[in-house]
Amino acid sequence: MKLKKMCLVIGIVCLMLTFFPLNGAFAAPKVINLKFANYFPPPSTQSKLCEDFIADLEKRTNGRVKVKYFPGGSLLKAPAVIKGVETGIADIGFSHCSYTAGRFPVMEACELPLGFPTGWVANQIMNDFYEEFKPKEWDSVVPLWFHANTPSTLATKKAIRKLEDFKGLTIRAPGRMASVISALGGTPAPTPIMETYDAISKGVIQGVFVGGEGVKTFRFGEIVDYVTLSWNVGSSYPFFVVMNKRKYNKLPPDIKGILDKLSGEYKEKFALLWNAADFPGKAFGEKNGVEYIELDKAEFDRWVVAVEPVIEDYVKTMVSKGFAEPEVRGWIKWLRERSAYLLEKQKSLSIVSVTGPPEVRR
Repeated sequence: MKLKKMCLVIGIVCLMLTFFPLNGAFAAPKVINLKFANYFPPPSTQSKLCEDFIADLEKRTNGRVKVKYFPGGSLLKAPAVIKGVETGIADIGFSHCSYTAGRFPVMEACELPLGFPTGWVANQIMNDFYEEFKPKEWDSVVPLWFHANTPSTLATKKAIRKLEDFKGLTIRAPGRMASVISALGGTPAPTPIMETYDAISKGVIQGVFVGGEGVKTFRFGEIVDYVTLSWNVGSSYPFFVVMNKRKYNKLPPDIKGILDKLSGEYKEKFALLWNAADFPGKAFGEKNGVEYIELDKAEFDRWVVAVEPVIEDYVKTMVSKGFAEPEVRGWIKWLRERSAYLLEKQKSLSIVSVTGPPEVRR
């Protein structure tokens, strides 16, 4: 009886080997190795969240995907990320659009001073804008998700309570943010962010236009005396996490499904992270005696009117590039309407922020 059973088992094994000879049916799945480039320093919360994404991807694929992480610009500096991903130096890359100004002209509509009220709204709107309009400028890569810094505020040595207070002030503001500062009456300076602390300390410039979390991240709270909550005109940078298109297309369908689902989850995680980052920023500022200034309604509206030329300049620039004016104005109208919609959604979800109207403040 035992001999019969043994013969039966041997027969089944032989039969299976006949149908599946050397085709790798019993071989372990091949490991997919990826490289992830990020310019944020390793200790930053944004960089740590990327590490969480990598750990989740490796876990959910049961080790079939392995990711080598290169934070702090160790593989690609911020301006080189998009080209590096396109050419395969990195498989996944993290940067933002202003580091390659003009490379993503449609997406740059999201940088305009349209008054995104909170970090959560700014993050959601970047993703929604891409999904709504699918700009062709992203066709060379596969966007995994977008995110954004919280609305820029004015961290300054001198109090800014009205437009007239900008006179004689030089404020660190690169790219389109420089146009916003000029429109408000100040003088913009393209000082590198890592040199801004010293520049303010030495009186070379008098402040910085930066998201609220920067008060702690870059220790500006130690050297400024005021922060004006200028979210009504505070631009947000469109950050991106993108993947090499050839690498993505070669992924097995099940791995693609896992990656796509995980990217959707991290879109929301980054929105909550950026939104929450303003709270320790404000606490650090207040601990150092920084006064937080609220604009009254009349002044708030004056600032909104003052930056309209920045928006009009963008429209003219895009028309000169061959885009139809109604199309460009349509993006701006959509962004304003979406911002209002998302603010109401944030209220319904009871997500609190440092900036925005009183209903979402804490």
